[in-house]
Amino acid sequence: MAQQQWWKGAVIYQIYPRSFQDTNGDGIGDLPGIINRLDYIKSLGVDAIWISPFFKSPMKDFGYDISDYRDIDPMFGNLDDFDTLIAQAHQRDIKIIIDQVLSHTSNEHQWFIESRENTNNDKADWYVWADAKPDGSAPNNWLSIFGGTAWQWEPRRCQYYLHNFLTEQPDLNFHNPDVRKAVLDNVEFWLKKGVDGFRLDAINFCYHDAQLRDNPAKPKELRQGRGFSEDNPYAFQYHYYNNTQPENLAFMQEIRSLLDRYPGTVSLGEISSEDSLQTMAEYTADGDKLHMGYSFELLTKDYSAQYIRETVSTLESVMTQGWPCWAFSNHDVERVASRWHPSAKTDSKQVSMLTALLGSLRGSVCMYQGEELGLGEAQVAFEDLQDPYGITFWPNFKGRDGCRTPMPWQHEQPHAGFSTSTPWLPVEQQHQALAVDVQLNSEESVLKRFQHFMAWRKTMPALQYGDIEFIDTPEPILAFYRRYEQQSMLCVFNLGDQSHALPLSDKIHTEHTQLQHHNGSLNEGTLTMPGFGCYFAAV
Repeated sequence: MAQQQWWKGAVIYQIYPRSFQDTNGDGIGDLPGIINRLDYIKSLGVDAIWISPFFKSPMKDFGYDISDYRDIDPMFGNLDDFDTLIAQAHQRDIKIIIDQVLSHTSNEHQWFIESRENTNNDKADWYVWADAKPDGSAPNNWLSIFGGTAWQWEPRRCQYYLHNFLTEQPDLNFHNPDVRKAVLDNVEFWLKKGVDGFRLDAINFCYHDAQLRDNPAKPKELRQGRGFSEDNPYAFQYHYYNNTQPENLAFMQEIRSLLDRYPGTVSLGEISSEDSLQTMAEYTADGDKLHMGYSFELLTKDYSAQYIRETVSTLESVMTQGWPCWAFSNHDVERVASRWHPSAKTDSKQVSMLTALLGSLRGSVCMYQGEELGLGEAQVAFEDLQDPYGITFWPNFKGRDGCRTPMPWQHEQPHAGFSTSTPWLPVEQQHQALAVDVQLNSEESVLKRFQHFMAWRKTMPALQYGDIEFIDTPEPILAFYRRYEQQSMLCVFNLGDQSHALPLSDKIHTEHTQLQHHNGSLNEGTLTMPGFGCYFAAV
């Protein structure tokens, strides 16, 4: 078998540190908590962990508003804790990927504090500033994802500044080479610390249109949410000018050039654009930009076989050089166990089937903490909400708190063993019964099935590195081949809750060399798939 880079086909386990494990009793997870759970993470059979931001921050957007890129917020620990985490993870052959939020800072970052003072200081041009229109209104019609205009008036400069997210998250001006250099210097700080890679938050938002042209309106029938509420005015525009500018490709090359000086490190870009699949292809092309890209295309409400087949096939047709990464859940969207169930409930069989499906698509995999337990979306009362996004758009959109509640470790302990005191978000009562200690004692649990599948997947190079070829099947059946060198596999998934019979044509006739982790049955050329079933066979 040809030698592959470690990140190709890797399973990356996303940790949202606030909600993983609290060790000091303040109700907020921390870096020592991650260290204490490294043996558990190792048992999952994953290759790397991606840790959401733990840098110094006012926490207006829970760490995605960074005030110091080179230090750790005291609520999470300190730099010594991070050094220990790196060392302990590497001892277990677990790679460490950390978030980097490059497009914007906190408004409490020293760069912004200096920049906002006047128009002639050393950092006056480090952020996106613009004069008001003659009538005093904002420079153009750009909108913030979090609601309302993307421009905030600053009385010290008598100008507006751009914020694609919260008003407390001013956008940096990447047209300024000094900004790019300073940003990359911050990235290199963590490379020198020994990290194995970066998940690059909103990486296509780094550049804006220098002419500040208005975004055109989008027809109502074309408004779709990709990581944001569909009734959000943000969906009313084509976002041609406030992100995904051509100049950003050169910056991707600068990032890659830096990482190439640290062999074995990897970049994973989060991309949300008007054509995210095309942007993923562009940002990973030619071997001189990002290593991998992922988008919100499979983080939607649509879970039909046709949608998944068309989404993956479209990316396959345009991403001829790069490497994809797929996710069904993360810290920004409703948990897949609830989002993709026909009745918005949760079903352990469906959860295990979705794990197998995600782990069988061509590319690398991001698994969000709690997916291995089959956690569904938590119900968070309005008075307990923390997410400013959800508070703004309540009640039509409840924000992101429901996927961010604490991990349940011990079902009989207060707060499910997450903390000895009241957590920052309440533990979902229904999650208590799905706690890690319960599931480790049952061979039929979602957790045990997750562990078994991931261990088996590591023995299947076709699933890790192979090409993919879809087979035309009726709803709700999704079927495809994975092929790598001498190994060829048929993978079939029933996305529905009812049993289906699938006649296998001569084209997809199998030798009936069945592989483990399947519950479909083949008899005289007909494959019977139970509800939420999956089937693997050598062909």
